Amino acid sequence: MIRITKHVLYDILRNRFVILYALFLMVITLSLFSLDSDPGKAVLSLMNIILMVVPLVSIIFTTIYFFNSYEFIELLLSQPIDRKVIFFSEYIAASFTLSVAYLLGVGVPIFMLSPDWGSLYLVFAGLLLTWVFVSLAFAASVSTRDKARGIGIALLFWFYFGLIYDGFMLYIIYSFSDYPMEKVTLALVSFNPVDLARIVILLKLDISALMGYTGAFYKSFFGTSLGTVFSASMLVLWIVLPLIYSLRKFLSKDI
Repeated sequence: MIRITKHVLYDILRNRFVILYALFLMVITLSLFSLDSDPGKAVLSLMNIILMVVPLVSIIFTTIYFFNSYEFIELLLSQPIDRKVIFFSEYIAASFTLSVAYLLGVGVPIFMLSPDWGSLYLVFAGLLLTWVFVSLAFAASVSTRDKARGIGIALLFWFYFGLIYDGFMLYIIYSFSDYPMEKVTLALVSFNPVDLARIVILLKLDISALMGYTGAFYKSFFGTSLGTVFSASMLVLWIVLPLIYSLRKFLSKDI
């Protein structure tokens, strides 16, 4: 497994896109901190960019790479190698590469310029979102043999969690505004890893007052140790569940 993972890592690192991704994040991070003298505002602006860019890059890059490596996967499957070894080698290599690029582009500059708890949660949330959307990318990739359809499914995941779900959630809150919706909203947030990461970061930046009464409710829950464990557990669940689906599909798929 280690030998296959090393080969996949080397193959991914030959792709200049990963280097460009790290440089892009680094330029954005340094630019935001140089343009704003308040580190808190810079972290907030960086959060809005990360919550859109990191999921998009993670899911599209992983999906494209998976389809481009189909011939290599077929070659490995023709050998006496367990399919689980091949699957996890591909997943670990993709997750590790994108995580390192993210840490170099965001983690290193932000800890040099603003080493506080808000920055730590921003970096940690970005890492978890990277792994979440790599898992979703594998789910999209093993669902079909057609590359265009696989990329379409991956983009649909990103559109749904990044854009459509927020509109759906606002519609529910508006439609049932006469009823207490705090606990329902908490449950709805748990079904979207992007929103979950956003709320945790906002609360750690101590600007929950901007979120009104709902923000006060979130702070009373997510601001506690139980809330932190809950949010981290839900994000880990978002990593594991698509990964389990992908593994089962990969083991039974005729490639």
